[in-house]
Amino acid sequence: MAKSKRTVIIALACSVCGSQNYTEYKNTAVKDKVEKNKYCKSCKKHTKHVETKVK
Repeated sequence: MAKSKRTVIIALACSVCGSQNYTEYKNTAVKDKVEKNKYCKSCKKHTKHVETKVK
């Protein structure tokens, strides 16, 4: 099943160290930035991850 043109791939980057640890799909109709509490391998703890562009 193909992804629709309304979804884009985003990266989630750690707010502490800046490393991009996760990728997700996002609906383009949603204008707010995604923020989630995820585990960072570099920091070795749970930190806030924010939406960034995929490199």
